[in-house]
Amino acid sequence: MRARLRQIHIDGGTFTWRAALHHVQVDGFYRRAVYVRAWGAGGKNSQKLEADLMSAPGPYLVDNGYPTPADVRAVIICGLKSGWQPEQRGGTFVLSDREHGADFSASGFQLTNPVSPSQAPPAAHRAGAAAPQPEVRP
Repeated sequence: MRARLRQIHIDGGTFTWRAALHHVQVDGFYRRAVYVRAWGAGGKNSQKLEADLMSAPGPYLVDNGYPTPADVRAVIICGLKSGWQPEQRGGTFVLSDREHGADFSASGFQLTNPVSPSQAPPAAHRAGAAAPQPEVRP
């Protein structure tokens, strides 16, 4: 199933965004994270904004882990204030905790540093992944 593209309007501008759940390793444990991508009015031809979000520590029992439009608004505003140019053609602007964490404010989420595919957990550690099947010998 393809991820749905959504639109949000901020200060007279229209932005397209999508989010996907994934996992990051923190202190040896895998935690659920959300990979958010946004584009300006030029669509996918414009400069892309990327951010990896993790649920902020707090008094909750269940982590639903999916951003609301208010969370995405916070990502886009932080990107714009940090130098993201959505009208520029091509390229990617990455928000990271290391460089932009102090400027990011969204209830329930915090920025994390980007995760490369080589750091992603093995399939057996992903939520909803099928457990490895034992080998059956005749």
